[in-house]
Amino acid sequence: MKLFYAILVFVLTISLTAQNTPPSFTKEDPENPVCLINTSLGDIYVELFAKEAPVTVKNFIDLAEGKKENIQKNFYDGLVFHRVIKNFMIQGGCPKRNGSGDPGYRFEDEINADDLGLNQMRIYDNEKGFNPMVDQRAFHYFILGPLYKKMGIKSQEELNKRIQEIVDVLNKMNMKEYYEALGYKYNPNLKSHKPVKGSLAMANSGPNTNGSQFFINVADTPWLMGKHTVFGKVVHGMDIVEKISLQEVGEQDRPKTEVTIFSIRVQK
Repeated sequence: MKLFYAILVFVLTISLTAQNTPPSFTKEDPENPVCLINTSLGDIYVELFAKEAPVTVKNFIDLAEGKKENIQKNFYDGLVFHRVIKNFMIQGGCPKRNGSGDPGYRFEDEINADDLGLNQMRIYDNEKGFNPMVDQRAFHYFILGPLYKKMGIKSQEELNKRIQEIVDVLNKMNMKEYYEALGYKYNPNLKSHKPVKGSLAMANSGPNTNGSQFFINVADTPWLMGKHTVFGKVVHGMDIVEKISLQEVGEQDRPKTEVTIFSIRVQK
């Protein structure tokens, strides 16, 4: 009987050890921290880009591990992925569980536009037309309006006469300048990652409105370059990310069956 219990304890110990052993993966930087996002559909391991986005990474870890003053301890525990879109991304981290909440503060983006090549991308081409990254409504409000005022154009007749001047100005404008006109500020001292499949990035409602919400890309999203801080990437569990993205959704792309974030913790 003693032998039986000894064998049972040995088997259970091996089993529990196997369950608690993190999977093997390769990081971009050996010094980067790795977080385990434990969800109701499985585990996702993400490498955090501590050097490229130091403020964002610290905020994410501090929220996750209860290090923020006057903020609910272990902020992400029990929240959900409130928005999932097939072939796009999964989004979570909202305390209201619907996309409208934040931790009670906002902080700036950490993006290097030049590193992403936005300074080399034109907003308009005579043959191809507008760059698909340009939002037409924002373009008219933030670019054309101020340009007309600067050029002293006050009537349609004058606009028709000077249309080539306007085209010449637009031909010289790049995507970095366009985004800066919308209010984005860039840091040339940082290194930035493009929002590709597997990227972990901050969700926001415009320039410098980061809080607690984040998303993980299920596909490359070049149209988001320069607008969202990419602060990590999935190093294990991409199949879980894709599984979450394929959940049946209702209004506002909310999964009909909740996908819960049990916890987010740095792996020691």
